[in-house]
Amino acid sequence: MWVPAVLILAAVLKAQTPTDQSAGVPDSPYNVKPPIVQMDLRIARRAMEILDSPAKWNRADTRVCRIKQCKSGCLTKAKTFSLYCALEKATDELTNEFQHRGAVMQAARFVVDEVATNRQDFQHRLQGYNNDPSTTFADIQRVLRLTENRISKQLGQVQK
Repeated sequence: MWVPAVLILAAVLKAQTPTDQSAGVPDSPYNVKPPIVQMDLRIARRAMEILDSPAKWNRADTRVCRIKQCKSGCLTKAKTFSLYCALEKATDELTNEFQHRGAVMQAARFVVDEVATNRQDFQHRLQGYNNDPSTTFADIQRVLRLTENRISKQLGQVQK
């Protein structure tokens, strides 16, 4: 008797587990729009510096960014960065306070929503876009540039 109850509970919990797939729902927490501040523009620009060459791009994002494990057990700082990790690193460097749904991260997600034709296939927008076989380094640079432009434009609107 308890087995069906456990299965039903598991199904209900699975149905309630959020994914970035709810990004199309206007009042979804995945569409939150934190207020933009001047620091967000600095973060966007720093992320562009972090990913300034194809040799620095990690196209196999796991969203585990801070350090990577060496075969011998040592810990080293990453030398390559995915789109997500470049944004996380830039945020950490400038604020020491990374927020998964922070203004810059959200701005980049909204840019991916606009440029990715297969966006609905991504469980996580930034990771999915970064790892998509059709995404090029130029595409990553474009997302970062558009993110910077979006933030700059929003700052201009706030300051008027």
